[in-house]
Amino acid sequence: MNLIHLISGGDVGGAKTHVLSLLNGLRRSHTVTLVCFMEGPFAQEARELGIATVVMPGWNIPSICRHLVHRVRKENIDLVHCHGARANLVGCLMRRTLRVPVITTLHSDPELDYYGRPLSNLTFGTANRLALARMDGWVCVSPQLRDKMAEAGRDPARIFTIHNGVDFSHIHAPVPRAQFWQENGLNVPPGGVVFGIAARISPVKNIEALIRAFAQVVEKAPDSRLAIAGDGDQRRPLEQLARQLCPPGSYRFLGWLRDTDSFYGAIDVNMLTSLSEGLPYAIAEGARMACATVSTRVGAVPSIVIDGETGLLVEPGDVDGLAEKMYRLAQDGQLRRQLGQGIFEKVRREYSVETTVNTQQQIYATILRRYHRQGRDGVLICGAYGKGNTGDEAILTAILQQMRSLDPDMPVCVMSKNPRRTTMLSNVRSIYTFSNRKFRREAAKAKLFISGGGSLIQDATSTRSLLFYLYTIAKAHKAGCKVMMYGCGVGPVSRRINRRLAARVINRCVNLITLRDPDSARELAGMGVDKPEIQLTADPALLQTVTPDCQEKYAAFQAAAGLQPEGKYCLFALRPWATARRRLGDFAAAAEYGFRQYGLTPVFLLLDPHKDREFTQAVADQLRCPKLVLPPVDNGGMVCALMQQMRMVVSMRLHALIFAASQGTPVVAVSYDPKVAGFMSYMGQDNCLDLADTTAEALCRCMDAAATGQAAGDPALHRMRALAEENGRLAGRLLAED
Repeated sequence: MNLIHLISGGDVGGAKTHVLSLLNGLRRSHTVTLVCFMEGPFAQEARELGIATVVMPGWNIPSICRHLVHRVRKENIDLVHCHGARANLVGCLMRRTLRVPVITTLHSDPELDYYGRPLSNLTFGTANRLALARMDGWVCVSPQLRDKMAEAGRDPARIFTIHNGVDFSHIHAPVPRAQFWQENGLNVPPGGVVFGIAARISPVKNIEALIRAFAQVVEKAPDSRLAIAGDGDQRRPLEQLARQLCPPGSYRFLGWLRDTDSFYGAIDVNMLTSLSEGLPYAIAEGARMACATVSTRVGAVPSIVIDGETGLLVEPGDVDGLAEKMYRLAQDGQLRRQLGQGIFEKVRREYSVETTVNTQQQIYATILRRYHRQGRDGVLICGAYGKGNTGDEAILTAILQQMRSLDPDMPVCVMSKNPRRTTMLSNVRSIYTFSNRKFRREAAKAKLFISGGGSLIQDATSTRSLLFYLYTIAKAHKAGCKVMMYGCGVGPVSRRINRRLAARVINRCVNLITLRDPDSARELAGMGVDKPEIQLTADPALLQTVTPDCQEKYAAFQAAAGLQPEGKYCLFALRPWATARRRLGDFAAAAEYGFRQYGLTPVFLLLDPHKDREFTQAVADQLRCPKLVLPPVDNGGMVCALMQQMRMVVSMRLHALIFAASQGTPVVAVSYDPKVAGFMSYMGQDNCLDLADTTAEALCRCMDAAATGQAAGDPALHRMRALAEENGRLAGRLLAED
């Protein structure tokens, strides 16, 4: 690849280290040019490393853009990579006339880059944020920055995360500790503990809190010392504050240091007091010299500084808490050595420069592949998403997994009632369900329109819902999309006019239908749907798995909800459907029976919190035995982890049955809708009651059968999952067709 990196050239600290180490690694296998907008130490260090460096000084942005555009075209540059506000502005203006991707790395939160400088924030900050919105890709130095970009509406498929890499090829300080402090004017007594920070001296770094905390520490531990390496707007007022609070000779402002290895080799405790960060180099560089670390709990810092294992954490702005941690380390040399070694091993293992360079190369390859895709492309997905129903969100997760397995670069957009929530939960671009303008724009670009899963074609909830989903199918077809009804349930469609309309739209506009149960196939046949190809598969939610990340999140949920790891539980997933309200006492009696007979504490799950809460709470309030009403869960993998812990599940909710069955948990189904009984039959399970026949006695008999019988076995689950995977294969076939 032929790459150009743009940066102001006045950068210091972590951004400077990141860019120089990255380019030094990239230049070994790619052609890399660094363009700085001012001469200075940055450009000089780049030249010393052998990086091809060009300086274009001045603030004549149009002239700089013209020269750079000419250079990009002449040298056949593949990609332009920007760092910082000024580079982002230049890159954004160039992008309008170039046919190569222009991307940026976010080294910090753009909302806080000009914190404490309102005029700069209004001018440079605003220009930077506008430029950021127009980039072809965003590389973030922490997951937290990545989430911020996604929340701001950026396409998650074009947001990437990279760790600041640390060079472990040499890990010794050029200047010995005693000599370093002698040369820098800090008198450190024998056995004295030096707290050090290397940072830009600006409000967001909150060095004021560090000085105030150190003043408390040095009062109790007079041999303590504080060293502040860096410069910035706040240096003079902070020097005045230190003179007021700290004993003379106990602190030193060192200014900017080129030899940071000797600095970190000379301090005992590496400090970070920022109000906001990504993943600062200061943490990793201190770790490289095995410094004990005290940091505020910001950004991705907790991924490295694990409290009590690889360092100590404190909340931002907590001066007293910071002083307490510092004093603890001032008194305990063994703890300092233990924490220093812990963070050294972790950073060496997970944050090497080689890993960073390899990750950046993969990001470039992905961006270039996606940038050069041509013509109608990708998938637009429509369903009951963004409403807080865990079952529907699990369906979406499964569909997205199948689409990404077909093509990881495929553009995907989801129609959602809550686009921001869907973007954050599913890491996918999302538009508002009822934005007709955005829907038509996306349909004009997509190759495949997916309607489903779940039961969208039905009028039991309302005719209006049915009409909306039929409208989206018709409009997507008219816009030129292939249309697939995906792993869905159909019916009941009761009104005659609705049945005729649904059959007409589906016959005219749908290419392929995959169904999750035989009853849906019979419903379609009864409506007269015979034109599209129809395949019997299974519900996509059966593919939901418990990932390590889900397991970790479930452990935290378990503790917060009061679930004991070794506890014995029976889960109830209820919904207020028609005559179900008359069964409150029956459900309560069954819950108490499970506790008395089998020692199973009843727990209540709200799969759709908005609809289920009142009814579920009314049942729980009747119980005289211990019980738990669980907080809502918005992740299907976590629900599956929950089902693994349950000894039995009693459910009206279809997806609670699906999740339980997928984990091999015995179930009792209460069928308020044919789809529930249909699923149980399809799974080869007969432990199912019709809602109209539900009594306390009948429920107890079914619970006895579940306790003594068997759940769905491996062969049945394997068959159903294989059928669920067919949905994705058939979608791939449609996408492959011209």
